[in-house]
Amino acid sequence: MTANPSKVAIIRGDEPIEMVIKALALVGAEKAFKVEEKLLIKPNYINASHPSMGNTTDARAIEGIVKYFKEKGYNNIAVGEGSGFADTMKAYEVAGVDKVARQWQIKLLDLNKDKYEAVDAQENPVLSSVKISKTALNSAVISVPKLKLHRITGVTLSLKNMMGVVQPKGKMHFHLNEKIANLASIVKPRLAVVDGIIGGEGHETAGRPVPMNLVIAGLDPVAVDTVGAAVMGVDVNNVKHVKLASKKGLGVCDLNLIRILGEPIEDVKKTFKPSFSSYFMSRFA
Repeated sequence: MTANPSKVAIIRGDEPIEMVIKALALVGAEKAFKVEEKLLIKPNYINASHPSMGNTTDARAIEGIVKYFKEKGYNNIAVGEGSGFADTMKAYEVAGVDKVARQWQIKLLDLNKDKYEAVDAQENPVLSSVKISKTALNSAVISVPKLKLHRITGVTLSLKNMMGVVQPKGKMHFHLNEKIANLASIVKPRLAVVDGIIGGEGHETAGRPVPMNLVIAGLDPVAVDTVGAAVMGVDVNNVKHVKLASKKGLGVCDLNLIRILGEPIEDVKKTFKPSFSSYFMSRFA
């Protein structure tokens, strides 16, 4: 165990908002931000399905984050997503995020309509075919993914979730793992909060829900994704983009070097079943 291990909180319960607040308190979430900064909460609304289907972020996870930071004096908070297969604002409505925004007086942003900035091709040639949201580039990002599997990358967690800040998204899909790791070096989440209330097996839009009643959070997104993968029964050594991000110095992907707070992994772990297509699609990663 290192002297200053990455800390990841795993909280189990039946009150999602309070679970999120407890997880954030355990990892000292506010330490990663200044009160005057613009905080961008980046959920996963790949489509407009209800969070109970296991594809999209539960609004209660977002509300827990907003409540935690608002009560500590943070007032420049927005939720931003660029949906891949739906109208982003419709996806917010289906999930109930619009109600959270009204209650807490925060902005809802459709990043598909944002201004975008080209990636420096000499500095980062692997991402030269995409542009990145200026809002994401100019904000302190909180990634709030769903706990679910993915047909190409194996898992969709806090790093993969950042694909919502690029355009065109289709350009990401070849050599996807390398591109996700490189994107994380440009727009690295300072805080990752995984919605594991209802997970999703199969693949990213399979609609095969797995009740878990969990929230996983930490200031090291690589460590959070490592723990999230383990909770789904996935060996992080088989998750290329997380390993690549760790090699870039973006975080820890060794469970032996991660301090787990709250519930032990073995007490909450379930083996998520991947879709049949995952094996074949992995060749494109």
